[in-house]
Formats: sequence, structure tokens, C-alpha cells
Amino acid sequence: MTRPDPRILLRLLTLLRPQRTHLIVAALALLVAAGCVLLLGQGLRLIIDQGFLAEDRARLNQVLALMVVVVVVLAGASALRYYLVTWIGERLAADLRRRVFDHLLDLEPGFFEHATRIAQGPGEITSRLTADTSVLQTLFGSSISLALRNLMMLIGAVGLMLVTQPWLSALVLLGIPATVLPILWLGRRVRRLSRSSQDRVAELGRYAGEALGGIRTVQAFTHEAIDRRDYGARVEDAFATAVARTRQRAWLTGLALLAVFLAVGVMLWQGGEAVLAGDMTAGELATFLFYAVLAAGAVATLAEVAGDVQRAAGAAERLLELLDTEPAIRAPAHPVPLPSPLAGEITLEAVSYTYPGREQPALAALDLTIQPGERVALVGPSGAGKSTLLALLLRFHDPDRGRIRLDGIDLRDLDPHALRGALGLVAQEPVLFTGTVAENLRYGKPEASAAELRRAARDANALAFIEALPQGLDTPLGPGGVQLSGGQRQRLAIARALLKNPRVLLLDEATSALDAESERQVQQALDRLMEKRTSLVIAHRLATVVAADRLLLLDQGRLVATGRHAELLETSPLYRHLAELQFGGEPASPRRAG
Repeated sequence: MTRPDPRILLRLLTLLRPQRTHLIVAALALLVAAGCVLLLGQGLRLIIDQGFLAEDRARLNQVLALMVVVVVVLAGASALRYYLVTWIGERLAADLRRRVFDHLLDLEPGFFEHATRIAQGPGEITSRLTADTSVLQTLFGSSISLALRNLMMLIGAVGLMLVTQPWLSALVLLGIPATVLPILWLGRRVRRLSRSSQDRVAELGRYAGEALGGIRTVQAFTHEAIDRRDYGARVEDAFATAVARTRQRAWLTGLALLAVFLAVGVMLWQGGEAVLAGDMTAGELATFLFYAVLAAGAVATLAEVAGDVQRAAGAAERLLELLDTEPAIRAPAHPVPLPSPLAGEITLEAVSYTYPGREQPALAALDLTIQPGERVALVGPSGAGKSTLLALLLRFHDPDRGRIRLDGIDLRDLDPHALRGALGLVAQEPVLFTGTVAENLRYGKPEASAAELRRAARDANALAFIEALPQGLDTPLGPGGVQLSGGQRQRLAIARALLKNPRVLLLDEATSALDAESERQVQQALDRLMEKRTSLVIAHRLATVVAADRLLLLDQGRLVATGRHAELLETSPLYRHLAELQFGGEPASPRRAG
């Protein structure tokens, strides 16, 4: 386990710059509150020496009235300080969450799809966004304020103790080094265990999210007992790590309290002897005791806060790891603008790509030119590289070798946002988001009117079931559109792509989840949409692509054959084999399949 960089928390302070006014006012309130507490010690001396022992009622009332004023000011300053530092902590957590989330949206999909040194998938990343930022909110919204207040109290109390009784102060001050040493020693262990504990909690979130997200599969395979066992083991692992961290913090706090209050006890014994000998007054002893208790309490609080700081350092390290992750896909310093209008010509020049951690290339030395407006179908067995090609066109990855051009421009020279704005995707597994039907459709065109939404839904054969929903376009879909059937979700995804009206269409099994009648109607809509647009269609069911201008047969990442359906039946044994598997030994003609 690497030790967190001590400069990590200092980096977070840069997020507090916009809150300079709040920080200044909070600091002033902190100074006033600490000064008031220290003044109470002097008031205690006056009450005892000039009030009780001198039996001066007027002086006693005068001092008590002044102390009431000091207490009122203390209460007001403390309330203001608490409000401001809590606000600052919440603001920091909110800004940090937004900053990390904004940065994550710029990272390539591969960062989230595969476990890396930094994160083990979306579940752990979500944990960092929530749990770790809450730890930092507690630190900056409470712990640091307590630390500063108690540090000021410690300095002020020690200073006044030295002024009151220098020789007696030495007894208390001896307890401070005895407290600092265990803080430094145990603090490092607390920090390491805190990071480990946060990692374990993140793993819990990842595992639970994965199991609950795939609850249908879990229950279909009666995997509940195994998931309960595995999740329980992870819970116990996280619990054991948390207990180890808590044990170290308990030792840290206990040793600090023991050292300080032993010194206070010795001081009280020696001070009592001095009062009996006439070397100091009872008021001076009470005042000294008051400051000694303040100093002891301040050191104890600082010891407690030290544990919070170590824990927050681990949380900050995990968050800053995300912020420091550089996207593999980024816009060039001076991106080339897309031509207007865009023709849609796609050229691949010796393109090769291998997924991280694999040896077999997903695409190998692929040369290909797709003319503007051409409808091309990508066919081949599973794992042939069809979906990888679409991912490269969307620039979710960059080729290891070779280059891809759109209208003659290397995709690396384009702004990825501009590139993707010109492409329309309908994935094999449609992704819908929590929100209404209209909000999901507007992913394709945020400013779309209700009439445009209805038109796109009608063209995708989705309008009938949308109107049958309780609130039509305004019906909430729930997480992932769980209340819709697979075919309904697919049609919404198609409507979303229709609404975007892209120049290049990428269709990955776009009709795979539809029944025969819906597939026919949606295919007609897609046929209209693909007119005069460059289209790449992936389909394992050959009946859906036999009418394409050209079929590209891929196998193990290589282009092994190209041509029309009838040509490939004659010239390609692999294509003929795929056709025989699907059409029961009697290859379909274009007329029959359509």
C-alpha cells in the first residue's frame, strides 16, 4: 500500500479559492470565539479573588455581567463559525463531485469497462464520487475548523499559563511531546488502514451494483446463495479493516488523553501545595487549571482530528487519482473542422487494433473505403471485429496502427465531440436513462420540440406504445427503462437516432429485439433514413442485410470477402456456411429475405 502524498490535501485547498470571503469571515469568527473562551479564564480569577475571597458584592456582580457579555459574543461567534465552515465543507464536496464527474465524462469508455490500477469499474468510481467526497466534506466542514480552534486555544492557553505560573506550566507542557509522538507513529497506520477501508467499501458497492443490476440473471440461475456468501465475505473483510482502523484511532486518542491528564493531575497536586504555602492565590490556581484543561482538551481534539485528516488523505488520494487520469482520447490542440456539408466518405488504411490485455488483434491490417451514401453491412461470426470497427469510427479507441479518415480527414485531427455529432448509433443493447420518454429521446437532439419527438417515434414504430403509456412522452421510465420490453427499448433507441438525423449511421443489430411485424416496419423506417446517408449495419441475421449495397465479411479481425449477397453465396465458403446455418440449408435470395 503506497503512502498518500502529504500534499494531497493542500491541492484540494485550491477549490476553496472562490470561497475566500466565507473563509475570512469564518476565520474572524474563530478568532473571536477563541479569544472569548480565553477571557473566561481571567474572569474566573477575578470572580474568586476579587469577588468570593474579597467578599466584594459589587465587584462580583460587575465581573459576572462582563462574563455574560463575553458568553453572548462567544455564542454568536461560534454559531457563525459553525454555519460558515459547514457551508464551506458542503460547497467543497459539491464542487469536487462536479469536477470529478465532469472529468470522468471525458475519459474513454475503456476506462470504465475494464479493471485498471486506478479503479475496478463503475461501481468503485461511484463510491469515490459519493463516499470519499463525504469524508472530505466532514474534514473541511468540521474537523479542520475544530483543529484550528483547538490549536488557537492550545497556543493561547499555554501562553497564559506561562504568564500565570511559568514553573507549574512545565509540568503540563511535558505531556505535549508525549502526545505528539504517538500521534505521528499511529497516524501513519491510521492513514494506510483508512485507504484500505475505503477500497473495501468501494468493492462492496461494485459487487452489489453488479449483482443488483443483473438481478434477472442472478435469479434465473438461482445464484442468490452464492452472491449472499460472497457479498457477506466482502462485508466481513471491510468490517475487519474498519475495526483495525478504529483500534488504531482508539489507541491514538487514549494515549493522548492519558498523557495530558496525567500531567494535569500532577499540576493540580503541585498547585495545591503552592496555594497552601501562599505562593499563589486560589483564583490563580483556578485560572491555571482552567487553561490547563483547555490545553489538554485541545491536544486530545487535535489527536482525534489527526485521525480524520489521515482518513481524508486516503479519500483525497483516490479522488485525485481520477482527476489526474489523462484521457487516452482527446481533441487535438487545433482540431480540423468537419466539412459542411459532410459527404460521409470513410477510409481505413491498414487499421489494426488489439484490446488491452489481449494478444489476438480485434482488427488486423484492415483496408477499406466506403463511399458517401453507401449502405454497407458488416457480417461474420462473433468476435470477427464488427463492433470494434464501429467503436473505432466513434473514436472510443484509436487504432494501434494505421488510420481512419472521414471525408479525407484523420479522425485524430477532429474534435471527438464534432465527430460523434455527425454519427448516429443504435447499439445492440439499447441504453436508456432515468427520466421521461421525452428526455431519453432528446439525447439525440436536446432542443427537439414535441412534434419532432412524435415524428421520430412514429418513424421508429414507437409512437403507438408511447401514447399507451400513462403520461405519454412525459412518462417516467425508471432506471434503464426497466418497465419497457426489450423491443420497446430498442425502438426508443432507434427514434433517438432518427431524431439526431446524422450524416453517418452506425447500426449494431438495431432490429434484433423486435418481433417480425415491428422489425418489418422499423426496417422500412431505417431504409428511408439510410437513403443518401453513409450507413454501416451490423447484423448476425443475414435476412436483414441482404439488400445492402455491399456486404463486408469479417473473420478474426480481417476482411475476407466483399460483395453483394448473391455474389458472396457463390464465392465465399464462410458466408455460404453462415447463410446455411440461418436459412436451414436453403440460402435466401434478396427477394425472399426482404
